[in-house]
Amino acid sequence: SDVCSSDLEQSVALWLMTQEAVPVMVPAVASGSLQSRKALQLEAYAAALDGLVLQGGADVAPQSYGEKPLRPEWAGDAVRDQYEVALIHAFAAARKPVFGICRGLQILNVAFGGSLYQDVATQTKGRVVHVDETHYDHNGHPLAIEPGGWLASLYPDHPRSWVNSIHHQAIDRLPPGFRIEARSPEDGPIEAISRPGPGFLAGVQW
Repeated sequence: SDVCSSDLEQSVALWLMTQEAVPVMVPAVASGSLQSRKALQLEAYAAALDGLVLQGGADVAPQSYGEKPLRPEWAGDAVRDQYEVALIHAFAAARKPVFGICRGLQILNVAFGGSLYQDVATQTKGRVVHVDETHYDHNGHPLAIEPGGWLASLYPDHPRSWVNSIHHQAIDRLPPGFRIEARSPEDGPIEAISRPGPGFLAGVQW
């Protein structure tokens, strides 16, 4: 189900423009697309652009992290996953920053060997509603920022906050070398991650 909506593309582009950046749309590849990874020259994008922002969209396919979908509607789009993973690695190899939002956080986690809960509501014991089809982007929950990290350095006076929540998948296993930047404090799911070291790799669920 498309619970991390791609409708935010324009608002994210406008936000980037306020930071004096020029957003460039990289062509998407999904099941049924005519394009191929080879034809799109991912390494050329990584060489030409200053960074990569990955947004929301369809579920990450469980097969992308070695599992089978628990329900047919959670099958995701493995073709898009493979393309975005290759794109992430091209930018990481070029030491260019990569930032993931919602699905972007999840595919960043999977790209380096992590896994996901296919459905937070049924696979964890939490009481927090992470996706509410009725309230959609008005749904939210508390956020706890982990001390000593990248996110804490941005918000030193706000270790607790409130974020919107429109996702039913969430990070389960974190990849090697990554650190947790924030959690949903009432039930524990990881809400932000980063990888310390050369380059910049980070993502947030909200």
